[in-house]
Amino acid sequence: MAGENWYKLGPVDDYKKTPLKEIKINNKLTIALSFHNGHFGAISNTCNHVGGPLGKGRLDDDGDYVVCPWHNWKFHRITGFGEPGFEDDRVPQYRLKIENNELFINLNPVTTRNKKLHSPHPLSRNNTRKEGPIRVVGISTTVMDKDNPRYSTSEKLLRIALDHAKNDLKCDTLLIRLNELHFRSCEGYYSKSAKACTWPCSITQMDSSDQLDRVYEALVHWADVIMISTPIRWGAASSLYYKMAERLNCIQNQITIQNKILIKNKVASFIITGGQDNVQDVAGHMLGFFAELGFLFPPFPFIAHSRGWSAEDMENNMIDVENSSDLKDGAKDLVRRCVEMAEILVVTDIFKRRVVLSGRKARKIEMREKK
Repeated sequence: MAGENWYKLGPVDDYKKTPLKEIKINNKLTIALSFHNGHFGAISNTCNHVGGPLGKGRLDDDGDYVVCPWHNWKFHRITGFGEPGFEDDRVPQYRLKIENNELFINLNPVTTRNKKLHSPHPLSRNNTRKEGPIRVVGISTTVMDKDNPRYSTSEKLLRIALDHAKNDLKCDTLLIRLNELHFRSCEGYYSKSAKACTWPCSITQMDSSDQLDRVYEALVHWADVIMISTPIRWGAASSLYYKMAERLNCIQNQITIQNKILIKNKVASFIITGGQDNVQDVAGHMLGFFAELGFLFPPFPFIAHSRGWSAEDMENNMIDVENSSDLKDGAKDLVRRCVEMAEILVVTDIFKRRVVLSGRKARKIEMREKK
């Protein structure tokens, strides 16, 4: 028969032991071979999404679809068609036959790959700055019961800074309270494969109810200045701060994977308060992380308040902040330094020349495409 190119895989019984398996043929073709309810199926090993290895995934509960191990896209294990509603997304199907208890595969596919057109995610657009005044976003990472709010010293100082930026420095401002957003924790796609961590975040692309897109939009596209406020919790930043930081890792991973810098000419600063002392360590971690994303810093890029290790009378800590003109003036001057630096960066693009990265980011990650 024309178009046939049969290749012997081996004894049938060897391939009945595993419901799904990745098989490489002559170092040229990789397939996802499945066996369920007495029938074999063979489709391309490469997922349509971002190239995940289908053969390393699993069969769904009914055994009909191969589930990609990276982002859970599904393809029928025999036809290669996408799951119901996504049939236009398909991967190549390969014919199989059994002769003398040997399994053969026709290396010429029955069908061709077809990628259904998906509208690009709004966050994937180029991050070109729009004309207008300096834009300042404040992100409060304080955790509290939103139905019974309490006083937050770090958020109080952040609000003072934003009010000063808006009313006195004539900036556009935005306050994001992480406590009010519903967003999933990072689910470790990068641990599956470097390519599995995408921009926009894989969770953001797949889950329209995940609200961290507001943070991504603000940091990558909207703001010239970001100000992050956090309380100190057991010597560290708040749990919400770390939950956000883990999800921001997709921005940094684009640098490592593709030398794609999403944060350009943007300024970051921090407000740190706590009843117990560990200010410089918390600030150091925050400075290091946001430097890795591409942010720049003004002179003296954080303000902080702590009454020391023995200050467990938190109501007095709140009174100190509320009554401190020094802290309020410090918050105002911090945002002033940020805005003045941002004004310079708006007219002086320091990214006109290619950035030569150091360390691990300078090493290109080799990821071969599979057919």
